[in-house]
Amino acid sequence: MSNPPEGSVSPSELRAIGLFGALSDEVLTHLAGTLSVETPEAGTVVFREGDDASAMYVVLRGEMEVLKKSKRATESRVALLGPSDWFGEMSIVDIQPRSATVRALAPSRLLRITAADLDALYRYDLRSYSLIVLNLARELSRRLRVADGILADLISNVLDHYSLGPGAS
Repeated sequence: MSNPPEGSVSPSELRAIGLFGALSDEVLTHLAGTLSVETPEAGTVVFREGDDASAMYVVLRGEMEVLKKSKRATESRVALLGPSDWFGEMSIVDIQPRSATVRALAPSRLLRITAADLDALYRYDLRSYSLIVLNLARELSRRLRVADGILADLISNVLDHYSLGPGAS
C-alpha cells in the first residue's frame, strides 16, 4: 500500500493512533477524507503560549517539543512528543489561550483537528465522537496523574532540603 500524499492521511495511519481507538473502518475513512495535514519544518513554531486556540494536532511523523514559561518568563521544555502523540487538545475542551508553546524539532507531519471537525463528526457518527472525547479525557487524566507525581516529588524534595539543610540534626 502506498503512502498518502503529504497533505492527507490514510485510514490505516489513523487506526494506529490511540486517539482513534475503536473507531470503525467507515469512520476512519471519513476522517481521512476530511482532516487536514500540516508539514512544519524543524524549528517551526506550531503555536505559542498565549495564542488563541483553534485546533489540536496529532504527530504522524517527526518530533515536537512543548515549552512552558515560568512566572520569570524563562521557557523550559516540559515534554517531547513523537509519532501517535497529540497536543493542543485543551483547545477542544475549553476556550482558553494556549497554555504552552509547541515547536517542531524535526521535519514533521501533523494531523490538524479543529472543534469544527469534531462537531462534524458528532453530526456524522455520535458513537465515534464519544469515543474520541473519551480517549481525550483518558489522556488528560493520565497527564494529570503524571504532573501530580512530579509535583509531589518536587514538594517532598523542597521540604527535605529545608528540614534537613545546614544545621539540622
